[in-house]
Amino acid sequence: MGIKRDPADIAFSNAVRMARGHTCEHCASEDRQMHLAHIFGRRAKSVRWDTLNGLCLCSYCHREFTENPLDFEKWLRDYVGQGYLDILNEKRRVTFKTTKTIRSEIARHYRQQIKLMELGPHDLVSYQ
Repeated sequence: MGIKRDPADIAFSNAVRMARGHTCEHCASEDRQMHLAHIFGRRAKSVRWDTLNGLCLCSYCHREFTENPLDFEKWLRDYVGQGYLDILNEKRRVTFKTTKTIRSEIARHYRQQIKLMELGPHDLVSYQ
């Protein structure tokens, strides 16, 4: 059994996938089901809803990278760079405790981001 997804997770997933044009960042597919993929898993709450930690991957690439984490790490270093991963790793080490109220605020934030993107070109702004 995995980690339960709540409205904050769903809104974050929808916002990241929309910001990336529902296109796989690895293979550029638009035909498959798109997933939100976390660089650092959802247990790392300090980056769980951080746009730096979210990728849009098709179901095939997401499964392949989950099954082959060394390939995922190599691709990430090539795709975003080691400096990006170092910054994200530092952010991951911060303790972040959530409450139902905080998660509701996160969900509201990303729903607002989706509305802005629907109006036209707009950069996705992270909650943190």
